[in-house]
Amino acid sequence: MLAFLILVTVALASSHHAEDFEGNKVFRVSVEDENHMTLMHELASISELDFWKPDSVAQIKPHTTVDFRVKAEDVLTVEDFLEHNELHYEVLINNLRSAMDAQFDSHSRAAGHSYTKYNNWETIEAWTKEIAAQNPSLISRSVIGTTFEGRSMYLLKVGKASSNKPAVFIDCGFHAREWISPAFCQWFVKEAVRTYGQEAQMTKLLDKLDFYVLPVFNVDGYVYSWTKSRMWRKTRSSRTGSSCRGVDPNRNFKAGWCETGASKDPCSDTYCGPTAESEKETKALTNFIQKNLSSIKAYLTVHSYSQLLLYPYSYSYKLPSNNAELNSVVKAAANELASLYGTKYKYGPGASTIYLAAGGSDDWAYDQGIKYSFTFELRDTGRYGFLLPESQIQATSEETLLAVKYIANYVLEHLY
Repeated sequence: MLAFLILVTVALASSHHAEDFEGNKVFRVSVEDENHMTLMHELASISELDFWKPDSVAQIKPHTTVDFRVKAEDVLTVEDFLEHNELHYEVLINNLRSAMDAQFDSHSRAAGHSYTKYNNWETIEAWTKEIAAQNPSLISRSVIGTTFEGRSMYLLKVGKASSNKPAVFIDCGFHAREWISPAFCQWFVKEAVRTYGQEAQMTKLLDKLDFYVLPVFNVDGYVYSWTKSRMWRKTRSSRTGSSCRGVDPNRNFKAGWCETGASKDPCSDTYCGPTAESEKETKALTNFIQKNLSSIKAYLTVHSYSQLLLYPYSYSYKLPSNNAELNSVVKAAANELASLYGTKYKYGPGASTIYLAAGGSDDWAYDQGIKYSFTFELRDTGRYGFLLPESQIQATSEETLLAVKYIANYVLEHLY
């Protein structure tokens, strides 16, 4: 009994350091014109807002909605400001703490790894080892680098062994709080091995292509989002001269680095880093892709939320040379995705479809010569935001898989 009490006390003490988010609210504000934009900048300067969509106040555009989280102590100030300035708003999440608890609504009570639950890093790490060991003819596991805090970045190569195969690279978990993203990467690997030899399309894809799957890119941030702060986004690197930690990895690539839609402030959620590729994680990814550039024909990076399928460019309004082709591919992929549950995705080039954001991995990959480079923003459109319930993991993954298979099949038929 005493041991049990000690355990409970220790658990309570350790969880006490984690941010609890009680009474935090998530607002959605309609921004109609320049005046509304100015007011949002003013609000952001007087209250600490955690921007969910877009990623920062700098990316707000007229005729859009803005989603942001407000700490409990600032809720009244924010509500007063919005009402006083006659800004139309709604409360998407009334109490973030309750929404965080409600995320874990899966009926799978598996103690270990589950494809319909959110798995912590230790569980995912063990799973990468296990699934590779169980499927030696289809999966091999390697480490492409280590994170700032010294964790391994595991990469699964999925496909029937054969030399000189073209490849599709898929990464998940760039932003720590986007938990549905790593859940999809795990689902993809499971479905690949489960349906190989059973389902014609997957069998063909694995016979003719390799899939490089990086289940969690930003491992340190992901761990931190489980243990300390559920809403953490960035990496966990530290630098002299600032007490603020982390870099937004999707602003850290050499693709118009830090020119637009990124911040030079280390405390910002969209901090681009002291230099391009300053992060060990970014460097590991770029090194691997550059080493395998001759075989990698497509790059897919999976984020959440918004239900979008984007292609370059995000760092400027210029269009890629194969714009018409990419647009027809994402249109068809979005139709495939919608065919299962009717989930509607918007699609198009990043900058005009959502906002300008420099230093993204998809733009970088495209500029390396990878013609088919896409960003997925998975479910939902804001009702749950980053706290998509576990009960939606399966449906989200199933529909996303259809789009990924469509793209992979297209790439296979249009090799270059």
